[in-house]
Amino acid sequence: MPSYQVIDGFRCYAPDRAFEEVDYPSSGFDVSRQVEDASFWCRSRNRLIGSLVTRYVGSERPTRMLELGCGIGGVLTELVTHSNLSLTGSEIYLHGLRYARTRLPHIDFIQLDATTMGFFETFDVVGAFDVLEHIDADETAMVRVHDALTPGGLFLVTVPQYPSMWSRLDELVHHKRRYTRVELTSKLASSGFDVLFLTSFVCALFPLMLASRLRPRRPRREDESKQFQSEVQLPVALNALFDRVMRIDEAAVRAGWSLPFGGTLVAVARKAGV
Repeated sequence: MPSYQVIDGFRCYAPDRAFEEVDYPSSGFDVSRQVEDASFWCRSRNRLIGSLVTRYVGSERPTRMLELGCGIGGVLTELVTHSNLSLTGSEIYLHGLRYARTRLPHIDFIQLDATTMGFFETFDVVGAFDVLEHIDADETAMVRVHDALTPGGLFLVTVPQYPSMWSRLDELVHHKRRYTRVELTSKLASSGFDVLFLTSFVCALFPLMLASRLRPRRPRREDESKQFQSEVQLPVALNALFDRVMRIDEAAVRAGWSLPFGGTLVAVARKAGV
């Protein structure tokens, strides 16, 4: 077990980075707290993750699962419904962990740098949901995940797809990259994983997403927090409609289909060599 320092009640395995907030904006946690629970994209992604956990992990065997970059705990609110999961939420920045602990006081939360975490065969499942794109050394993080998994353990991943879809939102949330299928699968393979399932997501809405990204935009003078909120918060009726449309993607993936295109890539990988 790696050493840690307790700060604000959290076990901090990378205390020197707990307050940096260079790979994700501090205001991002505040905006997420305001919009995440209602966001069609967050809600749909969480339902999808829950269905993948049901399919690949099951609901009976006790399973230790670590979420990397849990933010304010949005995905964990879905995962806590799986009673066989013993959950640990991790985030590199304490700002996000404080929000997450308020929402889910019974979950074990730790502060952690994914590239230096130092766990060995500790977890049966690790999830990184829209996290790897924030990490400069993403392959190092994948290797550390491989180390942390028990033999045959699963790595669940979501990342933004298509470098050509780079937008102001990517800049606002400090993304380092958007992925192609080839890039993600090759990095997982070189880090010691066999990819069991790979699909795009946000397929049904992709034409609208593409049109939105290609539309010229005037420079804004408002601060970045307000820009971020305006990018992710939709009118209530439109958000509700998109939530319904996204259920098409969810149903297709539950049926085992690999969707050919979409704004997000989803992978389920297994620690190789077993």
